[in-house]
Amino acid sequence: MTEKKKLKVKIFDREFSLLVENEAVAADLVEYVNKVMEETKEDLSDQSLETIAIIAALNIAYDLSLEKNSFREFSIQATDKIKKIKLLLNESDLMSTTS
Repeated sequence: MTEKKKLKVKIFDREFSLLVENEAVAADLVEYVNKVMEETKEDLSDQSLETIAIIAALNIAYDLSLEKNSFREFSIQATDKIKKIKLLLNESDLMSTTS
């Protein structure tokens, strides 16, 4: 089991303490969340922090959904290609054994 480290981060000008396994990954995630929060604030400057946080969370969930769908499509295509390659290999084996 990986030991967790305490990491202090700043998101949207607020400081948080996190327990993380990988500081670099956590830093990237914090940077991403902060960026989405800032972009949301620019678009909704007259809204409360709570509204900005909820809309930012929905935007992040949407990005995740797009990535999951993209991965699913890639996985389907890769599986189809692997099946075709196996069929070609089987055909090649049959041809070489009948010659």
